[in-house]
Amino acid sequence: MKHSTIAVILGGGQGSRLYPLTKSRSKPAVPIAGKYRLVDIPISNCLNSNVKRMFVLTQFNSASLNRHIKNTYHFDAFGDAFVDILAAEQTPASTSWFQGTADAVRQSFHHLENLDYDYVLILSGDQLYQMDFGHMMQVHQEKNAQLTIATIPVRGEEATSFGIMKVNHEGMIDRFIEKPADEHLLDWVSDVGDELRSQSRVYLASMGIYLFNRQTLLDLFSTNTEAKDFGKEIIPYAISSDYKVSSYLYNGYWTDIGTIRSFFDANLSLSDVLPKFNLYDSKNMIFTRARMLPSSKLSGTTLEKTIVSEGCIISASRIENAVIGVRSRIGVGTTVTSSIIMGNDYYQTLEEILQNANIPPIGIGERCYIKNCIVDKNCRIGNDVRIIGGSQMADGDYGEYTVVDGIVVVQKGATLPNGTVIS
Repeated sequence: MKHSTIAVILGGGQGSRLYPLTKSRSKPAVPIAGKYRLVDIPISNCLNSNVKRMFVLTQFNSASLNRHIKNTYHFDAFGDAFVDILAAEQTPASTSWFQGTADAVRQSFHHLENLDYDYVLILSGDQLYQMDFGHMMQVHQEKNAQLTIATIPVRGEEATSFGIMKVNHEGMIDRFIEKPADEHLLDWVSDVGDELRSQSRVYLASMGIYLFNRQTLLDLFSTNTEAKDFGKEIIPYAISSDYKVSSYLYNGYWTDIGTIRSFFDANLSLSDVLPKFNLYDSKNMIFTRARMLPSSKLSGTTLEKTIVSEGCIISASRIENAVIGVRSRIGVGTTVTSSIIMGNDYYQTLEEILQNANIPPIGIGERCYIKNCIVDKNCRIGNDVRIIGGSQMADGDYGEYTVVDGIVVVQKGATLPNGTVIS
């Protein structure tokens, strides 16, 4: 795929379902797994698949994403590899923001005009998975397809939340339905083989990953000049017309990081003894910015199912089922359980801490108890603070913190004074 494919990574809209993590950053720039950003996942999949020309499309809060891309992805000056940001822009042809996934690619397509390529790989910027796009290309070429859609087998209770594809005996998609009702599911069973059938995973859900022939995508855009979305308009049109649309069945781990709950669960699952998403695969590495931080320093802390990123200074009594981000500082006697601590962007000097003795230093203080919580970056949490999320809490925005599905999200840069109780 090295010379023939260009990847377009969709940054998404405002990311309102991930608020407040998207309050000051775009969705692809949201930190994940302690040291990465969401956008690192599709970029790493591309690099591991030898797809080395990528555009990332975004329009909201793109400054931190731009900075991350600029500081991370540097390539050989004698090659053609790149990762470029394409932010929504006003042009003579269009004066509007991106109106959807298809509209975003259509408005940005003129930036691809002078490049040599045969295929366009459309990816989402907010999914967690590891995929070899070379295998997808092989299926695409073997079936002489014009469009290939990555699909994942799901059970009936999950199928009602996805766009579902019906595949014929040749592996070609001949029907599509968006979020089918329970009573219609029997009509959408596909032949997925004995193993998947035994698991009741007989419905093929679209993963939002598309491989187009270049000319096919141009033709679809010219025919559907007002279409705004791939999943709701372009894909159904292609399937119902004479286009050859194939399915690439993917049976690995995949999750859509679209909500606070899915973000929370996906992060904490990385601390499992054998996580479904493997960060430790030397053949499928996840790349990110090299920060040159010191090793983490721990004193008197019991750790259980915890990821600790580099540059941390931790004196907590116990940390369990947690993800601890870069440069985190956690004080003596503190317990952190079932929580994500995103860490900090910088270290405070001793002089700065002494000069601001009336406010807590950046990090988490002493004798705190934190459970079912996401602590965003650069927060100041004082001593003896208790944060206990759970179903007993009402969702809402409470200023320095937000509650979503019982998860307490301490907003980026927030200050919680000594003795604060949130429960």
